[in-house]
Amino acid sequence: MPPIAVLSLRKRRGAAVDPQIRPESIRACGRSRKREPSRRGDGDDGRVIEVRTLNDGGQRALAVAGWIADFVGSAEHTLELAQYDFHLKPETASVVVGAIREAAARGVAVRILYNVDHRNPIPVPPPPEPDAKLIGSLGVPAKAIAGVPDLMHHKYAIRDSGAVWTGSMNWTDDSFSIQENVVATVGSTEVASRYRTAFEQLWTTGDVERSGAVEPLPLSVNGTSVRAWFTPGYGEALSARIAKQIASSRRRVRICSPVLTAAPVLATLAHRVSDGRLDIAGCLDAPQLRGVIHQWNENGNVFWKLPLLQRVLDAPFSGKPSTPWEPEGVPHDFMHAKVTVADDVVFVGSFNLSHSGEQNAEDMLEIHDTQLADRLAAYVDEVRARYPRFVP
Repeated sequence: MPPIAVLSLRKRRGAAVDPQIRPESIRACGRSRKREPSRRGDGDDGRVIEVRTLNDGGQRALAVAGWIADFVGSAEHTLELAQYDFHLKPETASVVVGAIREAAARGVAVRILYNVDHRNPIPVPPPPEPDAKLIGSLGVPAKAIAGVPDLMHHKYAIRDSGAVWTGSMNWTDDSFSIQENVVATVGSTEVASRYRTAFEQLWTTGDVERSGAVEPLPLSVNGTSVRAWFTPGYGEALSARIAKQIASSRRRVRICSPVLTAAPVLATLAHRVSDGRLDIAGCLDAPQLRGVIHQWNENGNVFWKLPLLQRVLDAPFSGKPSTPWEPEGVPHDFMHAKVTVADDVVFVGSFNLSHSGEQNAEDMLEIHDTQLADRLAAYVDEVRARYPRFVP
């Protein structure tokens, strides 16, 4: 079982952040337990930005449920959850749902957004299976966002307008335990304010198309440069931003993404692979990307992307041979991480590198930090080493 890796950018008095990498102890939480809310201010525990990497079989679902419960359990005033897929088995539900109920019982104002009613001919990303009955049983305000034609694909939580949990991980047992995922938590009122604005847009309108209009201003999180990106409001701009970072890179690009179809990113990668002067590698989800290629072959309007993808795949991209999606009866063991490292810049969140991602309600953190970039580049290499080279 590969170790769970946690990288914390810690606050030091009068100094820049001090990145530290440590293994995360695995702790099972068989049932909900009472948690006392934290009385510390924003970032007072020293963990300003924390990133966790998950692997297929690398952590137990109950342990991950415990991480969520600890984040939720510290809420004192407000808790906003935007979850594409929230569907847990009884054991893990008792931990996560228990923490949410306890928060509400002590007066925390809890609100939940979740995605419903999406069906694509090719499930990229795979359709959610939110447990509306479970969500309804929480006794807190909740809104279903229609995922037609575009998805409410977020996986974030905002605590007390001062801390954010986000990343690629859905709140399901399979996502906790048998998928590759990256989770980030950020203690920052400015970052949380951006996320809360995005949440309010969805809560007020109930419309994916009218969401994500949050300007990605540069922020300083204790000396670390961070931008919070939201789509669809800034979907095309996000793809262009990632492409620009790849274009300007001099040392390395590392990518984990289920698919790789966003035109600006695809074109820039094809150019950089062709010039042969940049170390480029990554990992994709083989069945999902093959499904997209099949769709391109059927649709002449996007067939032009195929030569670009073929050139990109001259670089060493592996493909996880995950189990093709079915609504039930099969494990959902996708390569689900969504992370791009371009030199010392990291993009991490819910955003697939796809045209659909530009149109969905997604979020991405852009973080400028050398040691975080080193750690996540190593994570991508660890993931791609487990799977065979992708062949279209």
